[in-house]
Amino acid sequence: MSELFEPLLRSYDERRRAELVAAYMAVEHAAEPVPEVRFTALREPALRRTVEEMLALTGRTLVRSEQTRWISGYRDDVAAELAGDPECVPPVRERAVLALVLIHSVAIPRAAGLLADDSWLSPYPTPVDELRRRTQLPIGELEAALRRLRLAGLVAQVKAGADDAGGFVPGPQFHRLTAAARRRLQEELILAAGPDSPLAAAIRSRRRDRERDQGENR
Repeated sequence: MSELFEPLLRSYDERRRAELVAAYMAVEHAAEPVPEVRFTALREPALRRTVEEMLALTGRTLVRSEQTRWISGYRDDVAAELAGDPECVPPVRERAVLALVLIHSVAIPRAAGLLADDSWLSPYPTPVDELRRRTQLPIGELEAALRRLRLAGLVAQVKAGADDAGGFVPGPQFHRLTAAARRRLQEELILAAGPDSPLAAAIRSRRRDRERDQGENR
């Protein structure tokens, strides 16, 4: 790692280099967004730009959360490339189960005004019984899909209360979505949950317009 970042760190003294590396390691490996108050290299804009440059060398970027917290995620162009690689895309069963969790834990509470528009984390777990009712997967395959999604950080299992079995919510990887990625995911969820709705029609129309504009600009 030191060789990769040496051109960026060369002009800093040992203390600043240590602060930059500490911030880089924190945003790359923390499960939750990191408070900038704990890291000088996240608090100071000039040092934060260097952290961003360090992340960019591996296709990553800084993602702001709640104004003063930071975590890393893939740059949008890199994420688009990875999405086109079958090896990087979860199997269809896992995608279907994840979509159900997003619909019941995020889309429905958001429609009821209980979640912010750009939030992809939720305190409203989807019960396992609901997942069983909404999928045609055998219980063994459903449990295996949930287990793999948990290992990938895409869902988390929580308790809703002392007398409640709880269920599943979006996992910590959703912290790492860029603003553009959150918007795209929101559109995909609308298309999945209400494909015949006016909002879905508007999304499809905007996408056709973008594709036409991109074709004309080539």
